[in-house]
Amino acid sequence: MAHAARRVFVTGLGATTPLGGDTTATWKALLAGRSGARELTEPWAKDLAVRIACPAASDPAPQVGTAVARRTDRSTQFALVAAREAWQDAGLTDVVPERLGVAVASGLGGLTSLLAQHDVLREKGHRRVSPHTVPMFMPNGPAAQIGLEFGARAGVHTTASACGSGAEAIAYAVEMIRSGRADVVVAGGTEAPIHPLVMTAFANMMAMSRRNDDPTAASRPYDRDRDGFVLGEGAGILVLESEEHARARGARLYAEAAGVGLTSDAHHIAQPEPDGRDVTRAVRAALADAGAAPDEVLHVNAHATSTPLGDIAELAALRRVLGEHAPRVPVSATKSMTGHLLGATGAVESVAAVLALHHRLAPPTVNVEVLDERVDLDVVRDKPRELAPGAGVVLNNSFGFGGHNICLAFRDADGA
Repeated sequence: MAHAARRVFVTGLGATTPLGGDTTATWKALLAGRSGARELTEPWAKDLAVRIACPAASDPAPQVGTAVARRTDRSTQFALVAAREAWQDAGLTDVVPERLGVAVASGLGGLTSLLAQHDVLREKGHRRVSPHTVPMFMPNGPAAQIGLEFGARAGVHTTASACGSGAEAIAYAVEMIRSGRADVVVAGGTEAPIHPLVMTAFANMMAMSRRNDDPTAASRPYDRDRDGFVLGEGAGILVLESEEHARARGARLYAEAAGVGLTSDAHHIAQPEPDGRDVTRAVRAALADAGAAPDEVLHVNAHATSTPLGDIAELAALRRVLGEHAPRVPVSATKSMTGHLLGATGAVESVAAVLALHHRLAPPTVNVEVLDERVDLDVVRDKPRELAPGAGVVLNNSFGFGGHNICLAFRDADGA
């Protein structure tokens, strides 16, 4: 993407995750190296091949209220909780509606609501199907509800790129502001995929860890014996603002959303390109968009899902881009704690990346008992790591089925 004149800053953060019901709780848990994984005790999980997941730490339904919960999918409820937190965190009050946008994504949309209403149709008949079913399962439901909540009229958008969806929504939001379409955009991703069909489908692809007897140790990016990801749920939301708008109201600036890189593999519907060739292009594009050199990278929040192929392909790309600087860049794989939130993961990890830059502290990667011999980058293990002093950028990588590659570069606000 060509770099535009308008600069974009992060002024608000919101998250509800398997580690905590808000951003502060999530960040504290990340720094403590606490896993959100547990055994599923619901009756429907009893006979599944994979019976572990990372459920959200806080039920969103009571937080959005009974009336809203009755007519929205769980993914929308997560999005509303995180968006309200981010909005309040940004200190926004009066935003011109025609200058306010929304870009919030989901990989699966309201799939669980769709499946639940299908069960109602089969078991109780057509008269019992909720009239809210279509708005509940449509993929743009979360974005639409946030747009209604805050009165956004500059455009309400939903990107769909599987597990890259949340990151791509943030990229879209950056372009909305750069192009002059909006001054403020509420951006991010949400997902509520913990359902027997989703669990079974991923299990049959051999994509998920089967460490049912040890849930908290199941997600182990870069470990020699990793065997797949652990499914999670939740949402991450960022408030993005043009520099002019943010400075005019005296907003706190967490970081500059400085660079975006988007590519596609054209390799396989579900497998990563093994050499990381197109991930390399995405990372280089994000750095170029940010006007940053490889030796300015302070930290990487990696996509690293704990799959045998994906983790190594991503590291190969980082090694290629960062060159001689690569051994000095701390890499964190926060999915070792949160699990994989699919379409929400890039947004939640963007929140983590921004906070790492803001606090100058990289979260650890847990469960690396025996480091894969092919991993030759500086993986942050077991405890947080202080970032190197000075100005620089932090990268967040997100990839999705279909060959989607998204890299976001955040620059520290003091150096912007």
